[in-house]
Amino acid sequence: MLISRFTLFLSICTFCFSCKKKDDPATPLNNELLQGPVQKPVSGYGSDGSYEVAEINFTNPQYTSTQVSVFYPKGLSGPKPVIFYAHPYGGEDKSYNMGLYNFVARKGYVIVFVPYRTIDITIDHRYQTLWEGFLKAASDYPGIIDTKQVGFMGHSFGGGATIDLAFKAFTEKGWGENGRFLFTMAPWYSYNWASTFTTEQQLQNFPANTKMITQVYDEDDVNDHRLAIDIFRHINIPASEKDYIYFRSSFIAGYDYLTDHVMPTTRKAYDALDYYGVYRLLDAMIDYSFNGNTNAKNIALGNGSSAQVTMPSYNGQAMAPLEVTDDPSAKYPQNKYQFPCNHLSNPRLNYCE
Repeated sequence: MLISRFTLFLSICTFCFSCKKKDDPATPLNNELLQGPVQKPVSGYGSDGSYEVAEINFTNPQYTSTQVSVFYPKGLSGPKPVIFYAHPYGGEDKSYNMGLYNFVARKGYVIVFVPYRTIDITIDHRYQTLWEGFLKAASDYPGIIDTKQVGFMGHSFGGGATIDLAFKAFTEKGWGENGRFLFTMAPWYSYNWASTFTTEQQLQNFPANTKMITQVYDEDDVNDHRLAIDIFRHINIPASEKDYIYFRSSFIAGYDYLTDHVMPTTRKAYDALDYYGVYRLLDAMIDYSFNGNTNAKNIALGNGSSAQVTMPSYNGQAMAPLEVTDDPSAKYPQNKYQFPCNHLSNPRLNYCE
């Protein structure tokens, strides 16, 4: 599947443009330095774990000028549950979301980062690059990675790719037999790669124990929310095991918590939206998916529970609560977005709202 030169050019320009937030620092942030007045949670889901972070790097099979990175808890006693992460366009450098990788490893789990070319000829090759990197990590490090407990997580292009890659891993490799989940953020178009299935067939045939969180961000003007809504509505996961989560921005003590397309990220505005909005829900999703903890479900997949939607306050000013639904609908017209659902590049054009 070729993507047009115009669309590819627009993709790259879009990503670079969306990174230019008005209050960005000139240099990447230290991954321990939170911006804004609201600080990290000190206990419970979303708080930092107690493990030191170890890292293994090896040559990326399909992108040999880069390396695949495996982040894991130092001194682990055996293989641990793993998250395979698919980054957005332009996120090839692991520093772009180092806060996420460190958070997962500190909690006692493994996360695998595979860079793919932003400038590439085909979407197929990006998918292949991610797939082969994930496979090599799992096959080369069985003492670290437990493929019986697996999450797939992705943002933007990676959010769209996560659907196909997870389906392939779950059905062809049998990964996740003891727990599986999807965690997609502001997803781009979803394709099926090297498969006899259409995306619709994939969505209807996800294994029964799959769980899902889909996040979209109010100020995102890049990827149409209908792309996330389409996948969420059509995937064959019970409503009790999936939630669609909508983020609104907050202005607290002079700081703008922006919910635009580059959320979440360490390199750009690493703040309470990352810890409370993304890491907290991911932390709970891991515990529920892999350990069956019902308290964790009330946060990860709480169907709008207070524990799930309540965001922190600072000096009496509360951040906007999360909006959670099992029946999402788009809030803005398609012409708001640089990649609308009805664009010819979308292979699921017929499923737009």
